Amino acid sequence: MEQRGARTRWFAVFLAAVLWMAVIFLRLSYLQLFRYSDYLARANRQQQRIVEVSPQRGVIYDRNGRELAMSISVDSCFADPSEISDPGMVARLLSRVLGTPAEDLEERLAESKSFAWIARKLPPETVARIQALNLKGIYFQKENQRFYPEKALAAHVLGYVDVDEHGLGGIEYSLDDQIRGRPGRMFVLADARRRWFERGKSAADAGASVVLTLDENIQYIAEKELATAIARTHAKAGVVVVQDPNSGDLLAVANWPTFDPNKPAATAEDARMDRAVSAAFEPGSTFKLITLSSAIAEGIARPTDLVDCQMGTILVAGRLIHDWHSFGVLSVSQILSNSSDVGAIKVALRLGAPKFYHYIRAFGFGQLTGIELPGENRGLFRQLNHWTASSIGSLAMGQEISVTPIQMISAVSAIANGGLVYKPHVVREIRRGRSVQLIPQPDPQRALNGTTAATLREMMERVVFEGTGKRAALNGYSAAGKTGTAQKIDPATGRYSATQYVASFVGFAPVNTPVVTILVAVDSPVGPHHGGDVAGPVFRRVAEQVLAYLDVPHDLTVTPEAQWAARHRNDSQMSEGESDFLPVQMKPASTRDAAPSAPPETAPTAAFAEGEGIVVPQLNGQTVRSVTEACSKLGLTPVLVGNGIAVDQSPAAGSRVVRGSRVTVRFARSAGLVPASNREN
Repeated sequence: MEQRGARTRWFAVFLAAVLWMAVIFLRLSYLQLFRYSDYLARANRQQQRIVEVSPQRGVIYDRNGRELAMSISVDSCFADPSEISDPGMVARLLSRVLGTPAEDLEERLAESKSFAWIARKLPPETVARIQALNLKGIYFQKENQRFYPEKALAAHVLGYVDVDEHGLGGIEYSLDDQIRGRPGRMFVLADARRRWFERGKSAADAGASVVLTLDENIQYIAEKELATAIARTHAKAGVVVVQDPNSGDLLAVANWPTFDPNKPAATAEDARMDRAVSAAFEPGSTFKLITLSSAIAEGIARPTDLVDCQMGTILVAGRLIHDWHSFGVLSVSQILSNSSDVGAIKVALRLGAPKFYHYIRAFGFGQLTGIELPGENRGLFRQLNHWTASSIGSLAMGQEISVTPIQMISAVSAIANGGLVYKPHVVREIRRGRSVQLIPQPDPQRALNGTTAATLREMMERVVFEGTGKRAALNGYSAAGKTGTAQKIDPATGRYSATQYVASFVGFAPVNTPVVTILVAVDSPVGPHHGGDVAGPVFRRVAEQVLAYLDVPHDLTVTPEAQWAARHRNDSQMSEGESDFLPVQMKPASTRDAAPSAPPETAPTAAFAEGEGIVVPQLNGQTVRSVTEACSKLGLTPVLVGNGIAVDQSPAAGSRVVRGSRVTVRFARSAGLVPASNREN
């Protein structure tokens, strides 16, 4: 009996043990099979922290391979709060170095037990000062920081990034998905008391690199001349765009005001606006190119046809319009060269609204161009059924429509290249490792036939030679263009302002084989405000330097008489800050090698009297930018061959030449030379 009771007790204990183990087994099975992911996530949250490290963005190059934007390795400072016994004292010491309020730093230390950012992407001198404090629990982590070696150069095209390397403007924003790459990760492990005991990291993957159509040297020329014009005119803003009319490539996009993308927060938001694509303005008289080309293309008018401009007044649908001058009878070509509003209106009325509308659309106005830059403005151009009775008169002279500089230069490039409207673009190719992806461009759209385009080129040449664009005439090159002086709308009254204008000039050179199209627009200049006076000289200075840089052969020759007259004419005819040379008399290129006629008796000879002429400076050993600046200051035209450091020049240093002369400088790279990306700014 006693033995039987013992067996019963053992059986009960065994059964309880089996049931207990079964419960444990089922519980473990449930936790391992069904709750594993949940508990693993909880453990990771308690034991480790994953911190993203800035990715290495791809390099942005100009068309010649010069680095315009790159990523560099810098130190970021973080803390392990569990190792800091006196957070208040540490916060006060770091506050003195970083310039951050001690309360903010102390709050960061209190928010986490294992990891807290103190400051991101610090300069080396700040890192050295923090290291000198020798604070326990303060560490450094390598991160990538975006760096723009040329500072403000092409800032609006390049854009900028935030502290986490997200693109916020320009190409940095529009191609962010490709340029940014994959962020790296830093793993911080902590024990049960939240004390940091181990740290690891995974490297970031570099993003794709981008090659732009911009040329760094042409961009520098455009920005320099725009800044000079702004300083001279005290204008609010301005734009200079340089385009290859035969492909749509943008060689330079200069905006003012500008900013340094290395520190974008230091400038106002208005300075970061890319006016070339985002700012729409009434084109004024430059739009007469569209008016007259439409009429000529339709056979409605010919350059030699005469138009009665009615001594400067015309009534359109009850609206009395006054011309800027009391013109009588002008030919269609003279309407353009003299910029007659009445003449353009009468031609447009003869053309008719439907056909005029068709050509405006064909040139791309009122539509997005599709350029790779963000924030593009389509401008304002109403549908034909919304036109009023007087709309055709307003549009004929560039009112009742707004355009962007990119739209306007693309339309004029179509006249330059024979009638084809190319999509403007700034991205040439994208590189990822050894893979190169060329960016395909859509086929150009025909706006004019070749004959009409050639007729317009000849008419535009007369604008520069004898019309409102005389001050845009080039030294040694033929040029064609059109001036524009557009009244701005006064926001207070909703009417055209009597004091605020947009002065513009758009043209191309050389006339018969155009290499560049250049648009200049100056917003609200103080004092002289006509496009020919304000924007024309800027076009001339940019065009002369760019054509020389591209080594484009001269198609006109300046005579010795013209050189002498230009150097000795009355200074009162020059605007402050302009080059001292303007061509006075030119010969066709076919006579370039003929013996020049003798200059006036009072003109200096080639030997130069003592103290006359420009002394060619020593340029060997200088960078491309330094050579360009030195020549520009002296009124010389640099012809730059190669890249790197100047190794040879012609004429030699110390020679005397006339103002406007070309100085050929050859550059080369060698092991001891400074790389292009580190050239002085």
